[in-house]
Amino acid sequence: MVYFFAWGKNGLAIGGASAEITTLLKAWSNGDEAALDRLAERVYPELRLMARRYMRSGDPGNTLQATALVHEVYLRLVDVAQVELRERAQFFAMAAQIMRRILVDAARARGALKRGGNALKVNLDEMALLSSAPQPSILALDEALTAFSLVAPRQAKVVELRYFGGLTEEEIVAALKISPRTVRRDWDLAKGWLLRELGHRIVKPSAHDPGTLPAN
Repeated sequence: MVYFFAWGKNGLAIGGASAEITTLLKAWSNGDEAALDRLAERVYPELRLMARRYMRSGDPGNTLQATALVHEVYLRLVDVAQVELRERAQFFAMAAQIMRRILVDAARARGALKRGGNALKVNLDEMALLSSAPQPSILALDEALTAFSLVAPRQAKVVELRYFGGLTEEEIVAALKISPRTVRRDWDLAKGWLLRELGHRIVKPSAHDPGTLPAN
């Protein structure tokens, strides 16, 4: 299953205890699609508030993996003893989409992406970072990922889950209901496609930066 849902202009306040969040998560996992919107309305404001606080108060040199906030929100809002792997994976899948939106909105607020500018570092093998410094690479990746989703929505979702949500292979299998082999194949395909699209903006790796993806 691939998750796409609409957002209102304003986030809604968290309403209810973890029992309500857990109940909504279970309902969505059991096929109640309406529960997804209600769940997102409660999770989105919490993630956005925490992300904004960090990005506004943090030193530009400090960064935090976006997945750390996702995990914190999960522990705060969900009765973890009452959920199974599939339900947990679906929560993180939803949170990955929320975090992607938060990071893209923040990057846009700091200035639009300038085409043909300096090369950017994009490392898909790591996780998205929260930082008070501008992150034009997030805009470039989001633009390329959106284009890719038009031709390969499941493969694009695998990237979103892994990069913005920090889901493991096992969790992606549970969230999308596909095999581990399919997850690996989808990741390789998506990574190759994104490399081609972002190649002109990606810095070539050096001995001091072995993890940066090479330009093609």
